[in-house]
Amino acid sequence: MRKNIDYHAARWDEPLIMQLGTPGERGVLLPACEKQILEETDDPANILPAHLLRQTPPELPEVSQPRVVRHFMRLSQMTMGFDVTPDISQGTCTMKYSPKINEVFCQSPKLRQLHPYQDEETVQGILEIIYKLKLFLCEISGMDDFTFQPGGGSQAIYTNACIIRAYHEANGEGEKRNEIISTAFSHPVDSAAAHTAGFKVITLMPESNGYPSVEALKAAISPRTAGLMITNPEDTGIFNPHIHEFVDLVHEAGGLCSYDQANANGILGIARAREAGFDMCHFNLHKTFSSPHGCIGPGCGAVGVSDKLVRFLPVPRVSFDGEKYHIEFDHPDSIGQVRNYNGNIPAVLRSYAWIMSLGAEGLKRVAEIAVLNNNYLTKKISQIKGVTIAYPEGGQRLEQTRFSWETLTKDTGVTTEDVRRRIVDYGIQSYHTSHHPIIVPEPFTLEPSESFSKEDLDLYVEIFSKVAEEAYENTEVVLTAPHRSTTYQVDRSGCNDPEQWAMTWKAYRRKHLK
Repeated sequence: MRKNIDYHAARWDEPLIMQLGTPGERGVLLPACEKQILEETDDPANILPAHLLRQTPPELPEVSQPRVVRHFMRLSQMTMGFDVTPDISQGTCTMKYSPKINEVFCQSPKLRQLHPYQDEETVQGILEIIYKLKLFLCEISGMDDFTFQPGGGSQAIYTNACIIRAYHEANGEGEKRNEIISTAFSHPVDSAAAHTAGFKVITLMPESNGYPSVEALKAAISPRTAGLMITNPEDTGIFNPHIHEFVDLVHEAGGLCSYDQANANGILGIARAREAGFDMCHFNLHKTFSSPHGCIGPGCGAVGVSDKLVRFLPVPRVSFDGEKYHIEFDHPDSIGQVRNYNGNIPAVLRSYAWIMSLGAEGLKRVAEIAVLNNNYLTKKISQIKGVTIAYPEGGQRLEQTRFSWETLTKDTGVTTEDVRRRIVDYGIQSYHTSHHPIIVPEPFTLEPSESFSKEDLDLYVEIFSKVAEEAYENTEVVLTAPHRSTTYQVDRSGCNDPEQWAMTWKAYRRKHLK
């Protein structure tokens, strides 16, 4: 076994930041306000309405600067991620290396000190980047316009569902067309967002090849069909070869087609939404285009639409008259704002820099290497005792593969959750199993993007081989894992009891520190 998987994590019994500090401790002393400013401005307490003023000061931690630094350094030592270990595990999430030079751009005062309410004359530089990134993504997807307002993939898909609704309402068919068709292996949010937007959802189940049949789609289509919202390749890594026929059938019925391209890393420069006939699509800038992935963090869902749907895009929009860039609000058919301003601009800047550094050929090379990496890893992982691949009739996978530990579980009693906990003892993150509904028994999904070397892939194979060997020869060590990590086996007894939940410090103190 390699030395680099002889791993033992630093484990600190680290309190919450709210439990640290001493009254009166300070990390930063703010300078006193200048006398002239005080003379020319009123006290904010006199300006704000009384009902918005706090009756008591906010309860904040009072901590010194060294204590803050130690706290977060300890937490960082207990955290795994791309900068610490190969992060192939998060299938469907496209974890990749984000060039550090792009962080320098985002930390520049030229960006950090901009304000979204500045006059457009003073922000021409960032408006140019927003506008040119739109052009890049139009070329990559074949769409005619983009918005970067949504805060992530889920909100982007919801935006697409709202555009579908607005389109049919504008055509006088809003009440009639109330059904969206999706598939079981599309991202669950393709169904959830459509439901949230007011649609009834019809879900197509996979055949033995891993994707729904054309006949199943025909049976689902009706005069009530508003559209198709589908991921392709789906979360199994299988590309539906009948996708153009799917789109044509929905169009013939009067519906629109939305392409969830969160799994686009294996088709950049190779397949486009327009050639498949789609009316709209979305990309995750915080995955595919190398802005760091972070749940509820630095996300940006880029929504692209064809000409006939441009009028429904959120506002504001950025336009160019040949000389200057403008921020436009005057679009009466717009669905309105789905998030403030023009979205997460640091994610836009990182993506712009990443595309500029690669160029068209570089983007295509990204897809080719991602697919090569995945097929190499798939062959190696499939040779491990206890592993099977879902839907073997589905043919070659693209950028990810959904595996199964079903055989291992039947032979040893070790489940996919047990393996998840054990692999962190060897210094890699626990993997993504499967989106719901869990159709593949004991699933686990790996997605090696273009960022990983053959050495990284071989390390994963070695660790999974070791854990499978342990499952057959020393089952208990897997069942009781983790042993060398900062994580613990979760006590799930209160997971379904709202009285046990504590989403905030106040709730935690109220429920658990009585």
